[in-house]
Amino acid sequence: MPFSPELKERYPSIAKYEILGDDYKESHDGRETALLEFIYNHPSLSMDRLRGSPATILQAMDEFSAQTDFLINISWDKGGKVADLIKQDKPAVLVELGGYVGYSAILFGDAARQAGTEGVKLWSIEYDPLIASIAMNLIDLAGLSDIVKVVVGSATDTIRRLKVNGDLQKIDFWFLDHDEDLYVQEFKLCEELDFFPAGALVVADNVVRPGAPQYREYVRQHSGVESWGVPGLIIPGDFAVSCAGERFSFHR
Repeated sequence: MPFSPELKERYPSIAKYEILGDDYKESHDGRETALLEFIYNHPSLSMDRLRGSPATILQAMDEFSAQTDFLINISWDKGGKVADLIKQDKPAVLVELGGYVGYSAILFGDAARQAGTEGVKLWSIEYDPLIASIAMNLIDLAGLSDIVKVVVGSATDTIRRLKVNGDLQKIDFWFLDHDEDLYVQEFKLCEELDFFPAGALVVADNVVRPGAPQYREYVRQHSGVESWGVPGLIIPGDFAVSCAGERFSFHR
């Protein structure tokens, strides 16, 4: 899709997206390691403004995404809306599937801490061990290692293992942001494991674009689920073309 000159000046990284089109690779091409190097070479680090500051680290990640290479983590727009939901609902146990480089874990972990819920814990599940190690590093730099635990492995196996080991007994807030084709399977698994208490909140990203039609159909026909869409920024200049996420509240 074409971008305006003003938008390309503000977000130089989208020029690659425009030039390459369908051949553009969105992740796992070395940009994640480049992000870590960018953070540790950032001027704010030497001035001691990054360590222990989730907001400043997120700003630096947004800067990298805008100027160098687009990152597939949840955007500041969608992320801010979800963080507001966390502050409002004050969940004690949060789980995300598809942690990537830690952007959402830092954002949501900080929001949960600000909400003031006692004993809050966020489990961030990431399949790729290299990507997970980058997330762990940035989460630690943000000062959130006491709240956020990164677990490497497939979502289904990890969820079952956490249940069997007694580490995870309920989910107050659940964020899906990885392979959309797995959303229904994972949703049903969490129901099977009786993870969701009354009022639990589920946010599923990218349900319209690139799309999770089976998931949308399943939850919207679910008798115990209240569902609604959340419009959000997909990439710069592509705003509210679809529901970027949905929220589901359980009533048992």
